[in-house]
Amino acid sequence: MNEQQFPHNFLSLLSAENGFDEESFIKAHQLNDAPTAIRVNPFKPSAQKTDQQVPWCADGFYLNTRPSFTFDPLFHAGCYYVQEASSMFIDHIFKNIRQNDAEPVKVLDLCAAPGGKSTLLNSAIGPADLLLANEIIKTRVPVLTDNLSRWGQANVIVSNNDPKDIGRLKSFFDIMLVDAPCSGSGMFRKDPQAMNEWSEANVELCHQRQERILADVLPALKEDGYLIYSTCSYSQQENEDILDWLCQEFEMESIRMPIYKEWGIVETKSPLQKAWGYRFYPGQVKGEGLFAACLKKKTNTGELGTFKNNMQQKISSKEIDQVKTYINNPDNFYYFKVNDDWLAINREHKETLNILQRHLYLKKSGVRVGKLMGKDLIPDHELALSTIINKDAVLQTELNHDQAIQYLRRDNIDINTTEKGWSLMNFEGHALGWAKLLPNRINNYYPKEIRIFSQAPGKD
Repeated sequence: MNEQQFPHNFLSLLSAENGFDEESFIKAHQLNDAPTAIRVNPFKPSAQKTDQQVPWCADGFYLNTRPSFTFDPLFHAGCYYVQEASSMFIDHIFKNIRQNDAEPVKVLDLCAAPGGKSTLLNSAIGPADLLLANEIIKTRVPVLTDNLSRWGQANVIVSNNDPKDIGRLKSFFDIMLVDAPCSGSGMFRKDPQAMNEWSEANVELCHQRQERILADVLPALKEDGYLIYSTCSYSQQENEDILDWLCQEFEMESIRMPIYKEWGIVETKSPLQKAWGYRFYPGQVKGEGLFAACLKKKTNTGELGTFKNNMQQKISSKEIDQVKTYINNPDNFYYFKVNDDWLAINREHKETLNILQRHLYLKKSGVRVGKLMGKDLIPDHELALSTIINKDAVLQTELNHDQAIQYLRRDNIDINTTEKGWSLMNFEGHALGWAKLLPNRINNYYPKEIRIFSQAPGKD
């Protein structure tokens, strides 16, 4: 890729930015090979082969070559997430603002699909903390739900709401991540098609949309709460100008992050309010384009009114005891039903769940355990992938790689077993899902909608 292949006027605008190195930027795009990185799941340690660590994220690693993740059972088990390295800087920001704070927090990821930053935040919080992962676009919610289910934690709720709906939850969240929709120039190397869609007019439209999204959702952030703002754009209008607007209109305070020179990150200041921002340029960092910043809210925008929850379900303690059998440390969880499905969420989040159920459209809450049919549980896929499952209460069948791929394709599985009943199907000790073992066959219950469709490399 040469200079002429970038959109008209793009490089001339970017060359005005402090710290931008045009030569290394063009060279990085000419190479065409974006670095491949993964972030391992700390709740599902595996013998995953990794190479160089991402410097700003302890769980992030660069890979020397890009494997076929589709045909790695550990990927489907949720042992790691394939994530662009620059975006892992959110972990560095989050841990810096939380380093001296032991109080439980409620965290919002507003524009969460496909789930990379949500799983990152989920790794950084504890059981007493809660993550609400919201996706505005309905068609993008299933992939977000699937990725968070793979991650396996019960302190997560997924919603599908407009920022205005969430903004009505006055002073509800302690930390808010807005990875805002943007013009996408930071993805030019990874997605060359984005160049055809870039224009100065589109940058201005994105700037206006970002202001609207932030204005709608900011009432839900507590006084002294933190906003992490990020884009995959290089345009000042979508980055530093937004910081100026936030400081001026909402009296927000800029928070400076500690970084090391060898990371190659460019620290910037916004033109008017001198708010700190962090730019990632391919060629200067081993990653794609990113802008990130952190601000502290210094005003109070009211409180969410209290309400009495008169809609508590009347559920059988006998049924709860049946469900508890399948859960590790069962008394740590609150159990509830949605239609015929039993779900479990960390006990600390019962009241928060009630509030969110009243105000938002929820798509996932905690872990879906399954349906009770008499004395039996028909277990849900979420339970299989969760870290709260009591594995001593269920059968487990270990699969080799070929058998695991057969299972993930929903094919017939070639195994010999005398066991009968519901069984976790494991690869290297990590659950992939459920199958029912019968005397003359095995019924594969891997969800149809996420099964592997493609052929393995080298296969006809």
